Amino acid sequence: MTPRSIDVVVVGAGNAALCAALAAADQGASVLVLERAPQALCGGNSRFTAGAFRCVYDGVDDLRALMPDLTDAEAASADFGTYTAGQFFDDMGRITEYRTDPELCDLLVNRSRATMLWMRDAGVRFMPIWGRQAYRIDGRFKFWGGLTVEAWGGGPGLIEALYAVAGRKGVTLAFEARALDLIADDDGVKGVRARIGGVTHEIAAKSVVLACGGFESNAEWRTRYLGPGWDLAKVRGTRFNTGDGLRMALDLGAASAGNWSGCHAVGWDRNAPEFGDLAVGDNFQKHSYPLGVMLNALGERFVDEGADFRNYTYAKYGRVILNQPGQFAWQVFDATTIPMLRDEYRIRQVTRVRADTLEALVGKLEGVDPVRALATLKAFNAAVKRDAPFDPNIKDGRCTVGLAIPKSNWANPIETGPFEAYAVTCGVTFTFGGLKIDGEGRVISADGGPIPGLYAAGELVGGLFYFNYPGGTGLMAGAVFGRIAGTSAGLRAARPS
Repeated sequence: MTPRSIDVVVVGAGNAALCAALAAADQGASVLVLERAPQALCGGNSRFTAGAFRCVYDGVDDLRALMPDLTDAEAASADFGTYTAGQFFDDMGRITEYRTDPELCDLLVNRSRATMLWMRDAGVRFMPIWGRQAYRIDGRFKFWGGLTVEAWGGGPGLIEALYAVAGRKGVTLAFEARALDLIADDDGVKGVRARIGGVTHEIAAKSVVLACGGFESNAEWRTRYLGPGWDLAKVRGTRFNTGDGLRMALDLGAASAGNWSGCHAVGWDRNAPEFGDLAVGDNFQKHSYPLGVMLNALGERFVDEGADFRNYTYAKYGRVILNQPGQFAWQVFDATTIPMLRDEYRIRQVTRVRADTLEALVGKLEGVDPVRALATLKAFNAAVKRDAPFDPNIKDGRCTVGLAIPKSNWANPIETGPFEAYAVTCGVTFTFGGLKIDGEGRVISADGGPIPGLYAAGELVGGLFYFNYPGGTGLMAGAVFGRIAGTSAGLRAARPS
């Protein structure tokens, strides 16, 4: 039974939305979560992720506080290093070309650890990212790229845990519940009009939190804001993120913010479906490209695959792939690096070719000029600086010399058979443009002041990310600003009318 009146309505049901719902409930508010998807597909983009969180930690003791299940033997077997607030700030500045909103970035960094501890105390479990963020060297795991922690069970496990906590806190969840419009007057937002199970309802609320994602699943909006050709990209996650929350707030006079022509986009299997498949999750991604080379339809390399750890390049290279002829590329590896490929390369639903010689391999690269591809690979092999030792845990400086497009690190020659190649295209994760909020999670109007009763969190907040994104920051930002927005919404609801 859908309530006609509630303290706080949260629009969306992914990580940011559920953190907002939990935080509002912590303030004693009654909370209704509106999830557009049916229950079988609930959880937004969060459910499609691997569940990685980028957070500040000053050593293994901080990590053990987040992950009490970590055993002494596991702690001793790994070099977790540190990821200080200064390093997080540096990464956010460098990756966004110093455009990230200072206030929002400060909140993200300085509340990251406390937010994860709050989630842990609520019942969310975390673990080290053994399989994707650490290579085992001389019997010891070494973590790299500032990313160490993931939710137990990945994105699906995160969503299951948050839903369980929401149930314990008395949060009401409505599925197949699409928010249509905000109900507002001169005093601010007073509720939401929503279609639930095919029936339109008006739900009065003291506060509304919008946390229903960006517009990446709206091909028309992608083309309008990201530019020509973006209608051809695949969508990594949910098909329900079509910009509803953005539209509702902008129609009410909210200010837009951030990089509306930018998005998080990665290398994604060329033959993946148009939208995400929960049975496969994030395994259509192909993120081991720093270990090999990428070739386009012309048979040419087009990007420095070893410019940085994949955590700092993968979210922008999808755009580069989309701009290639035919919107695809092939990732090429030889026998020395194939055993190091991430697990996503071993799924059944993968576009792969294999051959014992380079001559045979290039003939199997569908859509690629084989003559030029072979010449490119041979030129690459000749340019590798072989006296520099290969080390996947650091930027090792093993580079190429004399190529128009260098490979700056991890430049292993592609010369030992058998060889494998994987076809990729562009997969959009989420869009960077969104609503302007303040440090309390309040949505700001185009006139400059907060819109009373309206809050926002998650991927529809603008101003954090520009051009690119440090891996694991999306879930962390969703949790931090979800908690902030939910707390503010709950406190407002608790005030006497």
